[in-house]
Amino acid sequence: MNLTSELKKRIKKDLDPDTLLPEELPIYVSSFVYMFGSLTLACFVTLIITGIIMVYEGPIWYQYSQIGFFFRSMHFWAAQVFFFFMTVHFLTNFFIAGWRKGRIITWISGSLLFGISMFEAFMGYLMGGGFFAQWNQVQAKDAMNAIGATFFFNILDNGQVYGLHVVILPLVLILLLVIHLYFIRSKNVVPPIGYDG
Repeated sequence: MNLTSELKKRIKKDLDPDTLLPEELPIYVSSFVYMFGSLTLACFVTLIITGIIMVYEGPIWYQYSQIGFFFRSMHFWAAQVFFFFMTVHFLTNFFIAGWRKGRIITWISGSLLFGISMFEAFMGYLMGGGFFAQWNQVQAKDAMNAIGATFFFNILDNGQVYGLHVVILPLVLILLLVIHLYFIRSKNVVPPIGYDG
């Protein structure tokens, strides 16, 4: 067995443009239940774009200029809406049993996205620079000590918090999102329970 040719066949089969960007979808996809994943993705793209702009311009810009404050507000509210849609997406997929028919990897990658996104949001909250952010940073130190995480990560080190929030966790989230979308497109969306089609 030639591993390269097998991999090439698999990629060609799974990443076929007709599979990735189908012109026709099953009728059940027109239900509003299936739109929450797309809305979550749109918020994630907004977070990435506003985050890149804020990193490029720097903290003085987004804390003291009007346009910078606007982008910081967009980033903040996109995060709020992102978590709302992601929670609804997670719950709707739980209640329609989104792991059925060989879609367990899709479910696991989505659950990992949910968990890592919460840690990413917490890191962003600690970067706010206000009194409450600093107070939570000091208080979170005890929780990190209790689980032994300070051996790897010091939550009071703003450089580590910044590096995690701006570089490492977004890259992990993008990688998991690509895996998640790949399995959605290769397996298609899960049909409703009892759908014969």
